[in-house]
Amino acid sequence: MTDVFRPAADWELKSIIAQFGQQNVPVEITGAGTKRAIGHPVAAGALITTASLRGITLYEPTELVMSARAGTPVSQVEVELASRGQMLPFEPIDFGPALGAPHGLQTIGAVFATNNSGSRRISTGSARDHLIGLRGVNGRAEIFKAGGRVMKNVTGYDVARGLTGSWGTLAVLTEVTFKVVPLPDDIATIIYTGLPEDLAVELMSLAMGTPYEVSGTVHLPAAHAQRLTIPSIGTPRTSLTAIRIENFMKSVRYRKGRLIETLKAYGTAVELDLEGSLGFWGEIRRLAFVPYASSILWRVSTSPRKAPDLVATLRRHMPVEATYDWSGGLVWLEIPDCADAGAADIRRAVAIAGGHATLIRANESVRREVEVFQPQVPSLEKLSRGLKQVFDPHGILNPGRMYQTI
Repeated sequence: MTDVFRPAADWELKSIIAQFGQQNVPVEITGAGTKRAIGHPVAAGALITTASLRGITLYEPTELVMSARAGTPVSQVEVELASRGQMLPFEPIDFGPALGAPHGLQTIGAVFATNNSGSRRISTGSARDHLIGLRGVNGRAEIFKAGGRVMKNVTGYDVARGLTGSWGTLAVLTEVTFKVVPLPDDIATIIYTGLPEDLAVELMSLAMGTPYEVSGTVHLPAAHAQRLTIPSIGTPRTSLTAIRIENFMKSVRYRKGRLIETLKAYGTAVELDLEGSLGFWGEIRRLAFVPYASSILWRVSTSPRKAPDLVATLRRHMPVEATYDWSGGLVWLEIPDCADAGAADIRRAVAIAGGHATLIRANESVRREVEVFQPQVPSLEKLSRGLKQVFDPHGILNPGRMYQTI
C-alpha cells in the first residue's frame, strides 16, 4: 500500500520532497484525487496530497482578487465569492462524477494545475488567463513564488501561467492568486431542439458572432440530452442546442429577444429563466451527460467549423456520441469500451482536422498503453524536457503522467 503524505504547510511539503529527492523515489501528486484517473498511471513510492493546505488567505472584493491555499475546495471558494456577489469567471468543469468520484471535491490548486475551464471559457478565457500568482515547491525541494497579487506586479517570464496545465509534473502548488468577476444579475438560456450537428455548430457560431454577448453555447445529441434533468422542458428526447446570455436583467431581456429574432431560421426557441439556466449549465459543468460508466470519454479541441466533419469521420469506424461545447471548439466524444480506446482513429482524425485530443476516461490497463495527452511535436517535446530538468531534475514529481518518457 502506497504511503500518503498530507503536508499542511510549505515547509512541511519542502521537507517531504527533499527526502524523496535524496532517495530518488518518485511521488504521485494529487489534490482531492477527483482527476487521478486522467493520465498515465504513476508508478510512485508515495502519494502527496495538498488536501490539508486549505483556506482563503486573501480576498479583496473591491479589487476582484482572491488568494487561496491549493487544497481549498472550489465549492468553498465559490460560496465565499457568491456571498459578495462574485464568481470564478472560467467556470471550471467538475470531472469527479464522470470519473467515479463525488461531486464538489475538486481543489482550487488542481483547477490551475490542470488549466480546467468550462463553458464560459469561450467568452472570458481559461483558468490560465485569470491566474495572477502562485506559491509552490518544485522537484528541487525549493519553495518559490511567481507573479503577484495584482497584474502590474508581474514582470519577466510569467512562470505562474506557465505552470498551469502541467498536472503536477513540474511543481506542487501550495497557494494560488486569481482574478474574480461579479455575478450576473440575470441569466437566460434559449434552446433549439432537433438540429443536426452541422446546423447546430452553424447556429452556435452565428450566435457568438452577434453583438449580444453570448457567454456559453453547447449542443448535445439526444443520447446525452436524455441524461439531463430540465424541469421546464422535461426529459429531452431529441438533440438540444443551448445559447446562454447573462448580465443586467433589462439587458438580458433585450438581447434575448434580439438573438431569438436573429436565429429564427433555426426554429422555435424554448426559453429557460434564471433558475432553469443555473440548473442546466450546472449539469453541463458536472458532465452529467457522460456519467461514470465503462464507456470511453475523450476531450477534443479543434476548429468549430471542422468539428462535425471530424466526428463524421470517426463514425465510419466506431459508434460515437458527441457533445459540442465552445460552439464546437470543444467536443466530448463518448465511445464504447475497446482495446485501445479508439486512440488510433481519433489521433488520425484530429491530425487531419487540426487540434488536440485528451483521453479522459478509460481503464488503467488502456491508459498504460496509449498516449493520454496529445503527442508533442519535437520542438515542444524538447521544451517540455527542458522545463522538467529545470523544475524537477530528479524526475520524481508525477513521472510519466502526461508523457511516458518525461
